[in-house]
Amino acid sequence: MIAECLRPAQPLTNRRGARIVLLRLLEREACSVKAPPTNERNCCPPADDGPDLRAVEGAAADEELAELAKAVGHPARVQILRLLVRKNACICGEIVEELPLAQSTVSQHLKVLKDAGLIRGDVDGPRVCYCIEPRALRRFKALVGSL
Repeated sequence: MIAECLRPAQPLTNRRGARIVLLRLLEREACSVKAPPTNERNCCPPADDGPDLRAVEGAAADEELAELAKAVGHPARVQILRLLVRKNACICGEIVEELPLAQSTVSQHLKVLKDAGLIRGDVDGPRVCYCIEPRALRRFKALVGSL
């Protein structure tokens, strides 16, 4: 492994045909940093077990419940949430493999969930790793429980 990292920079070609030479320093840095296996990624927020003292009734709570319910208002999004809760870790590419939907459709559902604050997505190189946002999920449960 070390010998591979210390080899001379390899010339690459971009779309226009221009030659690009990677610097040895950058290559060494890339070799020295190993990404953990997908199931061990640590992008998930730390557990926040503190009580949520926000009101579960009133106009603001009703608006919040409506927004969260809208985000969870599709069976595919419910499946994504259940998958993320079950795994209890960051998931990058496995979400698409678990659902009978196209990658672009899954991405749209992930965007809706992320915009609602129910999940978190952290960029990891060319992909995004997703995990559940535990505090938001607890808040959603509390709001539904107050009905």
